[in-house]
Amino acid sequence: MASKKQSYGNESITSLKGADRVRKRPAVIFGSDGLEGCEHAVFEILSNSIDEAREGYGSRIITTCYEDGSIEVQDFGRGMPVDYNPREQRFNWELIFCELYAGGKYNTNEGESYEYSLGLNGLGACATQYSSEYMDVEVRRDGTRYTLHFEHGENIGGLTQEPYARKDTGTTIRFKPDLKVFTDIRIPADYYRDILRRQAIVNPNLLFVLRLQNGRSFDTEEFVYQNGIEDYVRELVGEERLTDVQVWSAERRGRDRADKPEYKVKLNVALCFSNKMNLLEYYHNSSFLEHGGAPEKAVRSAFVAQIDAYLKQNGRYLKNESKISFQDVQDCLVLVSSSFSTQTSYENQTKKAITNKFIQEAMTEFLRHNLEVYFLENKAEADKLTEQVLINKRSREKAETTRLNLKKTLQSGNDLASRVQSFVDCRSKDVTERELFIVEGKSAMGACIQARNPDFQAIIPVRGKILNCLKAEYDKIFKNEIITDLIKVLGCGVEVKSKANKDLATFDLSLLRFSKVIICTDADVDGFQIRTLILTMLYRLTPTLIEEGRVFIAETPLYEITCKNDTYFAYDDKEKSEILTEIGDAKYTIQRSKGLGENDPDMMSMTTMNPATRRLIKVEPTEAEATSMMFDVLLGDNLNGRKDFIAERGSLYLDMVDVS
Repeated sequence: MASKKQSYGNESITSLKGADRVRKRPAVIFGSDGLEGCEHAVFEILSNSIDEAREGYGSRIITTCYEDGSIEVQDFGRGMPVDYNPREQRFNWELIFCELYAGGKYNTNEGESYEYSLGLNGLGACATQYSSEYMDVEVRRDGTRYTLHFEHGENIGGLTQEPYARKDTGTTIRFKPDLKVFTDIRIPADYYRDILRRQAIVNPNLLFVLRLQNGRSFDTEEFVYQNGIEDYVRELVGEERLTDVQVWSAERRGRDRADKPEYKVKLNVALCFSNKMNLLEYYHNSSFLEHGGAPEKAVRSAFVAQIDAYLKQNGRYLKNESKISFQDVQDCLVLVSSSFSTQTSYENQTKKAITNKFIQEAMTEFLRHNLEVYFLENKAEADKLTEQVLINKRSREKAETTRLNLKKTLQSGNDLASRVQSFVDCRSKDVTERELFIVEGKSAMGACIQARNPDFQAIIPVRGKILNCLKAEYDKIFKNEIITDLIKVLGCGVEVKSKANKDLATFDLSLLRFSKVIICTDADVDGFQIRTLILTMLYRLTPTLIEEGRVFIAETPLYEITCKNDTYFAYDDKEKSEILTEIGDAKYTIQRSKGLGENDPDMMSMTTMNPATRRLIKVEPTEAEATSMMFDVLLGDNLNGRKDFIAERGSLYLDMVDVS
């Protein structure tokens, strides 16, 4: 019997009031009720101090992180006006900290209070107060020290004030995000380092101090860029760059629509070209535009148009060659844009993208003009950077052709056994039970075939040591028969987790023909190397298989120990010692494994193939960065890292060295 439904009538509609407007729906203001939202609440308080400094009041901002999870932001500006407001007939502290959509930055286009402001909506201070377990505010201005205390969105004790004899002014706010509002409030120190460094980049000569409580003392870090984005770009590229760093600035006035008010825009760009790195960062009113918006669209349009025009004018394209794309430019461009406007349209309160039509148009024209002048005055540099763009374009097109050919090869036909040399399929068509064993050579394959369950276990051998995919280019990888055979058998295609090579992605997990991909190699140095090379291939071409827990390593025994009628298998020296201790004084024979190819079928079944008795290690890169670093040390171009690794750990493997 169906349960009685609740009525939905006129009294069902309610409205949130006071602090509940934020506390019950924090994601509406902060974009998330998790750690990201909590971090944004911190940025809202920091933004007010930055706006003050940008107006010329105060040259440093101190952010202190306490061990109890509270945060303090101290500036040396004019101090928030918190006393009685005759026009509003309320205290300003009530408007700032207890009223959404109240502030002093609504008329920035008319020259009131702030010209270029991070905070626009009158939400940040109030929303952060509402979402805090507690907040303490200290304001120093007009010879008076004002203090406020809030708990869970409610003021306790009203406004207190006392004479203040010192000459310094400013605002200090200490608050603790409320775990009843956010699911996580443990903001890592790296967040503060990142946000303060970014603000130092776009606010020249403004000192940001970070204090991290460490017991009874504080660890202090400072962030300052005397010349802002120019110093930052030079820091990034160092001396290894194709062109010198260019810094362009301009002011424009305009409107987003004919019937909209005119506003002012300041444009600042620092850039250079490099064949060693690429970076694009956009800031507006000092807010980091993670998703770009108008400035990003302007950069895309201007750089493609102007570089394409230069290539055509100088006859650099080959006959019937296609036009460059922005990807070709981006691969060698280092650019940081910092713009300011008296009127800004953000996508939302989190300020990760702006949508102003005029800013996009003004910046496009500004960049095209400066690029044209730069190319005319610096022909040698122009030739150098445009040549690199052409190299990027042709490499991309070659990779795309390789991808399409590979895709066609992978998708042609269904009879894998006839198309892939030495592949032995299984009978089952149920992907959930099918297993693929990647074995070391044909001798191991023979033993595995005899030991396998043909209903659900398929086998493919690798012939020798496969190509090191970490260092090889994609066209070389996809010409390697062993690798393409493995990809064909897997059936899911390949993916490339790289912005520069995103067009190569053809991966589809639903097309994977096996529930488990099991790497099965000898328990010796050569076997370990082959296993690492296979893992490297999967890590670079199909990383999702690892992330989804589809890749396993079959542990193979190192020793076979026989005592009377009992046989024991030891997978390492520790297990061998434990078994010998268990056997005690009884007679036994011990035989070291010579390789999978010499194991009898019963042994292979018991130790390697039989799901009931085998040992499998699931490959789980819990830290992708650490995994990537280790691959680079072992198999990449990090020669110094590999030397250090060998020097530190090589002694552990001396007993494996063949010195005969």
